[in-house]
Amino acid sequence: MLTAENLTVEVGGKLILERVSFRVTPGEKVGIVGRNGAGKTSMLKVLSGDAPPSAGRVAIKGALGYLNQEPKADESMAGQRVLDRVISGRSLDSLAEELEKARLAMELDPSEANVFKFTRREEIFAAKGGYQAESEAKKILVGLGIAESRFSLSLSHLSGGERRRVELAKILFAGSDVLLLDEPTNHLDLDAKNWLTSFMRTYRGAMMVISHDLDLLDEAITRIFHLERGDQDGQLVEYKGTFSQYKKARAEDEESARRRNSRLQGEIKRLAAQADSMRHSTAKRARVAQSLDKRVERLANQVDEVAGRSRAKVAAKMIAPPPSGRDVLSVSGLCKGFGQGSVFEDVSFDVSRSERLLIVGLNGAGKTTLLRLVTGELQPDIGRVRFGRDVSVGYYAQEHENLNPDDTPVNQMNQALGGTITETRGLLASFGLSGDVIFQPTGTLSGGEKTKLSLSLLVAGRHNLLLLDEPTNNLDPESRVAVGNSLASWTGTMLVVTHDEAFAEAIRPDKVLILPDGLVDYYDDNYLELVAMA
Repeated sequence: MLTAENLTVEVGGKLILERVSFRVTPGEKVGIVGRNGAGKTSMLKVLSGDAPPSAGRVAIKGALGYLNQEPKADESMAGQRVLDRVISGRSLDSLAEELEKARLAMELDPSEANVFKFTRREEIFAAKGGYQAESEAKKILVGLGIAESRFSLSLSHLSGGERRRVELAKILFAGSDVLLLDEPTNHLDLDAKNWLTSFMRTYRGAMMVISHDLDLLDEAITRIFHLERGDQDGQLVEYKGTFSQYKKARAEDEESARRRNSRLQGEIKRLAAQADSMRHSTAKRARVAQSLDKRVERLANQVDEVAGRSRAKVAAKMIAPPPSGRDVLSVSGLCKGFGQGSVFEDVSFDVSRSERLLIVGLNGAGKTTLLRLVTGELQPDIGRVRFGRDVSVGYYAQEHENLNPDDTPVNQMNQALGGTITETRGLLASFGLSGDVIFQPTGTLSGGEKTKLSLSLLVAGRHNLLLLDEPTNNLDPESRVAVGNSLASWTGTMLVVTHDEAFAEAIRPDKVLILPDGLVDYYDDNYLELVAMA
């Protein structure tokens, strides 16, 4: 069970929540929704203990499993095998080591003390499911779309998306009493999403989840917390039921608030006019005017901010690409493997100016690896990558590596764009980044805001070849549509990896590259099913 009492959360001097109290009991599944930047991730960090609250307290009864939106890379674990990492969720790896040490000690000296120590260690190991652990961990990994051929690889050989799925598998394997999951369906294919939805539906503990996956919110959620961040503070409004039920109730609440606001504004206008007509008259009428002014102020404080608040609209302004040669990219005979396994072999394709190449394939097929080979971050085992004349490459990576967490968005954009402050703020605003948020350290931004900043910096770089690896992860639905529409009208060249069917359709690809086979075909809408499966 999770309990929050008088909880206040602040980020960058802005109130996200103020004196909020709630309880999530076993069997309840709460979806946290709201626009990018509303403070959903910040709220979950405080609930998990990953960040301190400004006031109030959080109490968790039982074991906690927390999936961060951007899990911190632990370099000390980079050499750990995938399967071992998952099994460590119950500390079974360390228990197995202790058991093996006790066994060896017993064999060397079968004393009563050593036999007792081994027996006790074995009882603990068995009670925690140690002998079934490997089989159970494999089922979870397969369910989340990790191919069995990847189980023996070290974490350092995995893409960012694969590492995140391994962390999710570790959390689910641990059997926690409380789950806090931030965008758990990121990087999951359709089968993995269905598996996770089924897991969440039958989960018996207390769960809170942030997700832009509307199907998951409809299928696995029993309560909705709507988080809305205003100019000065934030509000948390609870709705019972699924996401669809919440949407209907929310729309009715906003319409009711708009009607109430209209009535209040009419009364404020009438009283203000009446006060103005009396203000410069007799002393008695001036006192009445002052009284009316106080009534106007009280009524103004009753106006519902949320109903009248406008969102920062995302237009995703694109800058025309500089010219390049007709032949933009040529890849020939590319082979890449990690450890004993091959990711793909003999991949060849060409991309011409203004073409859009959609890269598809099941999880583990090497889509991210291919983009990293094209950028030069990785070196191929065999094969060659060649760029055409005057090609400038911009790479959007899943992990936001291009961002400086200590610098502000406005400073980073100013350096990338090299224009006036008006141009800098205008480009940021077109991606929905405006107000105080552009002066905060980038590390304090939400995942969606970091995605918007990364994309806007990519635009500012004036590239003519964009490599996009899951560019809509963490974006709210409105922002996904805006980014897709803007890229559709951009005249540069693109290589795109995405699980988002709507986004893939919006950018209107010319060709499809199917990995790991390396087959190239002309695009048609039948490939959208493979996008969802990938």
